[in-house]
Amino acid sequence: MGDTTVLCGSNSYERKYYFNEEFDSLPDSVKKQLQVMCVWFTEECGGILTLEFEEDGTLEFHFCTSEYDGYCDEIGADLKIKEYRREGRELLEALETYYRVFYLGEDAEEDEE
Repeated sequence: MGDTTVLCGSNSYERKYYFNEEFDSLPDSVKKQLQVMCVWFTEECGGILTLEFEEDGTLEFHFCTSEYDGYCDEIGADLKIKEYRREGRELLEALETYYRVFYLGEDAEEDEE
């Protein structure tokens, strides 16, 4: 498996939110939107959610649960991720472009093609 870079995540077991300080240059409104999205997800579905950039710059949702978690809603989690992808498409695409340009050194115009 390749390397990924965690952007942010939320853990329902520890009731904590994590934001990678490496991305502190993102606008506060984007950081707040990511926090609300992650925390709301884990409050609703349980488990742990992370948003991670893959090696190619694709932003992926990673969801996992404790093997002892009998209350986690895995079907609801899959549906919620699909909803986030659909409703947040513009934000997610902008984050991917940001990562590709500032971290992978790609040309922004290449990404638009």
